[in-house]
Amino acid sequence: MNYSFIKKTMLTVAAAGMLAGCGSGFTIVSPPIENIDSTPIKTTAMSEVESKNWKDLDLQTDTIPGMSVNKAYAEILKGRMGTTTVVAVIDSGIDIEHEDLDDVIWTNEDEIPGNGIDDDKNGFIDDVHGWNFLGDIVAENLEYERIVRDKAMLPADIVAKAQKEYDAKLAQATQSKERFEGILQQIVEADKVVSAHLGKSDYTPAEVAAISSEDETVTNAKGTLSFFFGQGLESVAQAKEVLGEYITDATNLLNGEKLKTNYREDAMPGNSPYSYTVGEVWGNNEYSGPDPEKKDALHGTHVAGIIAAERDNGLGSNGVANNVKIMVLRAVSEGDEYDKDIAAAIRYAADNGAKVINGSFGKYHSSNPEWVWDAIKYAESKDVLFVNAAGNEGTDTDFTQVYPQDQELAGPEISDNFLTVGALAPSYGADMVAGFSNYGKSTVDVFGPGVQIYSTFPLNEYSSISGTSMASPAVAGVAAVIRSQFPKLSASQVKHIIMDSGLTTMARVNVGGGADTKPFQEITTSGKMANLYNALIMASKM
Repeated sequence: MNYSFIKKTMLTVAAAGMLAGCGSGFTIVSPPIENIDSTPIKTTAMSEVESKNWKDLDLQTDTIPGMSVNKAYAEILKGRMGTTTVVAVIDSGIDIEHEDLDDVIWTNEDEIPGNGIDDDKNGFIDDVHGWNFLGDIVAENLEYERIVRDKAMLPADIVAKAQKEYDAKLAQATQSKERFEGILQQIVEADKVVSAHLGKSDYTPAEVAAISSEDETVTNAKGTLSFFFGQGLESVAQAKEVLGEYITDATNLLNGEKLKTNYREDAMPGNSPYSYTVGEVWGNNEYSGPDPEKKDALHGTHVAGIIAAERDNGLGSNGVANNVKIMVLRAVSEGDEYDKDIAAAIRYAADNGAKVINGSFGKYHSSNPEWVWDAIKYAESKDVLFVNAAGNEGTDTDFTQVYPQDQELAGPEISDNFLTVGALAPSYGADMVAGFSNYGKSTVDVFGPGVQIYSTFPLNEYSSISGTSMASPAVAGVAAVIRSQFPKLSASQVKHIIMDSGLTTMARVNVGGGADTKPFQEITTSGKMANLYNALIMASKM
């Protein structure tokens, strides 16, 4: 990879001498941070240890664009716990019994577990670790599908926008179904040829790669299967399964199946998504959802681990923040989230002591965005910082409305407690912005690690996944550390410290999956990559 375009423009927060602490009353002694561009750029593949921990590494020391988390703990935070900070995770649910999370789950001390009484009089019965606003809902429609289904109940402008997308998806589904059926047929025919050549139907990608034949039919079949194995598929059966799911999805869309099921009405009769009163209560306290195997809680468990997995305990992964408690708020299903659930979850977090909220979810249609905007402003009144995932469509959201957000398209921000995060990849240079990450000069505030982030999975498992859903909790972890060490700083101050203290470059980067290149300064409001080390130094100055 050619990094010659990188100029000596990487800026950091210069810090020298004794810097006075704020809130927790300690001082930081830090040498000046050298110019990052004087550091050799990493050109070799990451080791297994590096790949599992790259979000914590330091660009100057490790030549990987992490958030300098390890450096911050070694040089600034060693022996300093700060004050316990509550981080609310609004997501799909969390495995609160996970070995790397069980000691960092928030407990409502004013509630007596299991007695069926609202002991703390907050309206929620037995909300010991948070609340599940979805009840038993797992499957769900996308928002534009629900709007088209329920068009008679909604304003015409909202319906028109959703109908336009639905019609476009229908047209696309016809082509997709034909394409996937054709691909499936190719795989079926190639499978027959390879099975006959190898003399068995159960073979591995390695056995296909080793095929040597002068028969053109065999070599063509080998090429077909090798292509699909190269996409990460491990067997013909898996390829057939994946393609079958695509065909089924397209068929269901064309047949109108997507509009026939009202998942919310089935699970919570009478709990209309289009009617909401502040203070209304619904749901239950099943924090990982209804599945006893906790599969529904995969996303939320992974997010929680990025923020707060117990540090240095010899298990799977380290969270960014120490001395935090995770409040579990289940409000995000397999489809798009409901505005009333998100609004209620934000208010619950603000009313019950959270200082940071992480929101790793989003959508492009909203029937009642005002409920969420009002909740965000309410959280601001309670001094709560909301850290938000930018989205994964490789889109410039300055020109495409996304929800939640702290502004309408091209409009002013409604509050100063909302921080939107794009995703970085571990390759510093032209490809350091994840190809899937949304971006925007006025709508995406900062970038953080979001590609192949290793963290907790349900049932004491660990794995790596990608998304701005991972970048957001990484930065939420930075916010939680700042709020723990400097509790007198406001949510707004913490937001701007994160934005102002990061690393930056004037280089051009690939965006939208490589379809375009833009100056890094032009794809985010701050022009920065979040950095815990620098943020702590700036916080201490304030």
